[in-house]
Amino acid sequence: MGPDDFVYDLPEDQIAQVPLEDRPSARLLVDLVDGADPSHRHISDLPDMVGPGDLLVLNDTRVLPARLHLSKETGGAVEVLLLEQSGDSCKWEALVRPARRVPPGTRLRAGDNLTITVCEDLGAGRRSVLLEVGTQSPSMDGTDLLLALEVYGEMPLPPYLHTRLEDPERYQTVYSRRPASAAAPTAGLHLTEEVLDACRAAGAAVEHLELVVGLDTFRPVTADDLDDHVMHSESFSVAESTLDACRSAERVIAIGTTTVRALESARLAQAGGGGTSGRTDLFIRPGFDFDVVDVLLTNYHLPRSTLLVMLEAFVGPRWRDLYALAIAEGYRFLSFGDAMLVGRRRSDRIMA
Repeated sequence: MGPDDFVYDLPEDQIAQVPLEDRPSARLLVDLVDGADPSHRHISDLPDMVGPGDLLVLNDTRVLPARLHLSKETGGAVEVLLLEQSGDSCKWEALVRPARRVPPGTRLRAGDNLTITVCEDLGAGRRSVLLEVGTQSPSMDGTDLLLALEVYGEMPLPPYLHTRLEDPERYQTVYSRRPASAAAPTAGLHLTEEVLDACRAAGAAVEHLELVVGLDTFRPVTADDLDDHVMHSESFSVAESTLDACRSAERVIAIGTTTVRALESARLAQAGGGGTSGRTDLFIRPGFDFDVVDVLLTNYHLPRSTLLVMLEAFVGPRWRDLYALAIAEGYRFLSFGDAMLVGRRRSDRIMA
């Protein structure tokens, strides 16, 4: 299989440019493989669809204002998108544009207090960069860097969003915690504490984990064969108690594809005798044996994306019919769009 197997016609006018004013008013296409036809609901209806024995798992990573507009000492403009910390608070992996005009050693400035030195080429468009705040040394406190990013940085919205985001918090989940990610776990953008409390009141449990969303969230599959696509690793942290809760739950409902990747990566690591935190380059594609997740709440994804590949692995080729139905019914697509709640057959689950 290759990227051309994950293509569909996405009307431009169905790419949501702004988030809905009321998060849970987003539409929800439901297909739980329970013999019923797909139904049209809203996120606000989620508490009506869960109960005792259900476990909702959330990725509580927080997005950094990681897009920076800087200037070279010669005056040229350069954009840097911070992807992930590399060992300490001042060294990062980043995307740099225009990369060919920024050789190693180039110093870039944002205002008077933030300087970035571009270092080695890491491949796949990535560069190593060194950040300095004010006159501090590379041993600066991470808090100082976060404050500088709040001043100089912008939310790293996907390139298909062309409308200014008035409230940056709308690109954060209401339960976000540690600032670390280069993109939002967008399925969670629909949820509010009121919806989650209503799910708990219905008898469902809620657990949190962290997967730091990085490069592969927005990089399409370009290899002709999925076997040749290289996933870049992302950091994840899943408490052992969360995996224990998954093991005892009747249904594990993952909020977003990043939650699926973290849970399945943690379970594989645990089964191999390792810990439930670390880094994962897991590429979930057709043929993958899901060990943890039974139901997925997810937004609609770009053609040729690894997220769409994961969706086919989870639900099979019926995603095409569901996407066609969503388009015909005027659903909103991508990061600020609507969502779907899909299940796989219970007999497929093997976690015990």
